[in-house]
This record gives sequence, C-alpha cells and structure tokens, in this order.
Amino acid sequence: MIARLRGQLVAVDTAGLVVDVGGVGYRVLVPAGAFPQRIGDQIVVHTHLAVREDALTLFGFADVAALRLFERLLAVNGIGPKLALAALATLGAAGVRDAILAEDTKALVTVPGLGRKTAQRLILELGGNLVSEQHDADAAVAPPGDDPRAEVRLALSALGYEPSEITRAIGALGDAEDADAEALLRQALRMLAGSP
Repeated sequence: MIARLRGQLVAVDTAGLVVDVGGVGYRVLVPAGAFPQRIGDQIVVHTHLAVREDALTLFGFADVAALRLFERLLAVNGIGPKLALAALATLGAAGVRDAILAEDTKALVTVPGLGRKTAQRLILELGGNLVSEQHDADAAVAPPGDDPRAEVRLALSALGYEPSEITRAIGALGDAEDADAEALLRQALRMLAGSP
C-alpha cells in the first residue's frame, strides 16, 4: 500500500492535488485547504489507499493525526471515504474530534451528506475511543520530568488501569510534595488493590 508520498507539488484543483514522485504523478484527494504550499514546493502527504472493484483512490493528509481520524471515520457503518473527507474538509480534524467528543450533532450535520442518524452513530461508535486517544495524547505531550505524579500516571496507564481509576488513585495520594514516584506508585497500587 502507499502510506506516504514525498515529492514536488505539480498541480492543485478543487478536488485534490498531484504530487510528482520520481517522475510519476500521483493524484491525491485532500481536504480543501489542507496544503497551503505552492506549485513547485516539496511536500509530504500521508495517504490512505481506497481499493474498489473499479478504482484505486489515494486520499491525502498533511499530518498523521488527520489520517488516523480519517481511518477511524471509515470504520463507522455508513461512512465512506468521500464522506469522511468531506467531514475533515468542512470541520477540520480538530473540529470533527471536538464535535464527536462534545456529542454535537448540530456541528456534524453541517457536513454535506452527513445526516442526523449518521452523526449520532459517529458519536456512539467513536466517542469513547477518541476520549481514550485524547487522554493518551495528553499523557504523551506532558513528559513526567520532575513530576512524580505524572510518572505514576504513566506507570498505571502502562499497567492497563482505566483513566478513571488512575485519576481516582492520583487524587487519593495526598499532598506529599517530597514523595518520590516509586513510593507514590506503591501507594497508588495498594489503593487500587483495595489494601490499606
């Protein structure tokens, strides 16, 4: 499969763009405004190859996060590649994610071709997954550094505890400023196991 293209932008129109990679021009459908570069610029496009009986179609995105969201949208019954692309073009990746997390069907139905029932299905099927992805992303953005509680949060997450359990355990640790991560982790594990 074609996962990424790096090459020269040679054409842009309302539906997508053409990237020249080693003398071969690849037509890629992209969300409107996703690539502000000019013709002749070098670009990287993260792609999803949709295979149908009668066509091979490349869908492209400026970053991996938008590509992953596109692929998550495709997993929902009733959402095809063109509708998923329209959602990202209309609301942007952050807008789609925020609308799903906020259960905002009004925002989702502004996407051409996306009805109320499909919007509700998106919220139902993706809402919980996007919350856990957002939690994982937040943990990854804030490295533990000198914060022992952040280290405990990462350790508990790696051990498979749910975010709600982790938050409850971290909250129950008290205000010991001088405690190290190891001691706090032992205390949190005892609390989660139900031991005093």
